[in-house]
Amino acid sequence: MSDNDTDEFHKAMRGTKPLRSEPRAPATKPRPKPKARFTKADEREVLNESLEDDIDTIEHGYGGALRFRRQHVGKRTMRKLQRGGFGVQAEIDLHGMTLDEARPRLADFIEFSVSQGKYCVRVVHGKGLGSGERGPVLKNAVNRWLRRWDSVLAFVSTRQVDGGTGAIYVLLQKQ
Repeated sequence: MSDNDTDEFHKAMRGTKPLRSEPRAPATKPRPKPKARFTKADEREVLNESLEDDIDTIEHGYGGALRFRRQHVGKRTMRKLQRGGFGVQAEIDLHGMTLDEARPRLADFIEFSVSQGKYCVRVVHGKGLGSGERGPVLKNAVNRWLRRWDSVLAFVSTRQVDGGTGAIYVLLQKQ
């Protein structure tokens, strides 16, 4: 701006009064920071689920092979089970079911198999490929359920020809 422009501006403004300024918004308490209620609830739920899993589940990783044995089950027995050395006497296919459908069916199957004197059964749970980012939901649930039932002595993921990591051989307690 030149001096001439400044003079012209002052001439144009001669006789005007400045407007009184008022606050744009009434003075209020500062707003509290937003809290992500659902995010915190989700984090709590994930933490609770992670605490349900034991070290075997965490170390093998979701989507990997499953393996569990009670303390009194020997390593030779586990090796034989892993190699498919026990004859499978019954089988149940759970994949494609919801958790609410699968749990009672699996419980009934295990209970019935034990009552019939069956020693080795196969449970097909699927690999969880249709579960997307959630990972193998049914597989992980079957892993948790079987560990809690006293009639289950041990289980391992099956050989590739019997379903690989989408199924497990389960050793049952004799009645």
